[in-house]
Amino acid sequence: MCNLYSITKGQQAIRQLFEIQRDLAGNLQPMPGVYPDGLAPVVRLGEDGSRELVMMRWGFPPPPNLGRAPVTNVRNAQSPYWRGWLKPQHRCLVLANSFCEWEQTAPKKTPTWFALDETRPLFAFAGIWRPWTGTRGTKAAPAEGEHKLFSFLTTSPNAVVDPIHPKSMPAILTTAREWTIWLTAQTPEALTLQRPLPDDAIRIVMRGRGEDIAAAQA
Repeated sequence: MCNLYSITKGQQAIRQLFEIQRDLAGNLQPMPGVYPDGLAPVVRLGEDGSRELVMMRWGFPPPPNLGRAPVTNVRNAQSPYWRGWLKPQHRCLVLANSFCEWEQTAPKKTPTWFALDETRPLFAFAGIWRPWTGTRGTKAAPAEGEHKLFSFLTTSPNAVVDPIHPKSMPAILTTAREWTIWLTAQTPEALTLQRPLPDDAIRIVMRGRGEDIAAAQA
């Protein structure tokens, strides 16, 4: 599953491409590595229908009796647990320009970065969000109180991702039409976007630790 991605494009580029009408994200810095439980920018519809850029924390609370680890990726959209969060008012666009899967190599796994092309243009994962109250973060730096949490959908991998990660790949949205459908359409139509990208629409742009991992762990 995808538990690491990057969003390094400038805030103005994000506002223009996704037609943001209300920017609530503050001073958004490049994020070469977004990890589970971290804060990251997403686009949702406000109560007045305006597109809002907001910061949310990555990972839904898990279904009952399935431990305590936050759920970062959602595959089974037919599950009753997820069905309620797939309504338009709880959908969002999770912004990214590359994502990482770990190739099963010896003696250590190899991080492998995927993007639409070598310039790493912006795209969005098909996301869901919810409000939640409790404690998140780490033991050293707990974050208590009210949170906005997000996760995103995954699907079967295409021929580019499959050799690296045969279980799944994120559901990626690349056009203005897809972004609008995901944010506004009824659930059956929106879920048609939970599908792998065409093989020629994505490529590997980096292998090895590289600048992304190094910057994220600095």
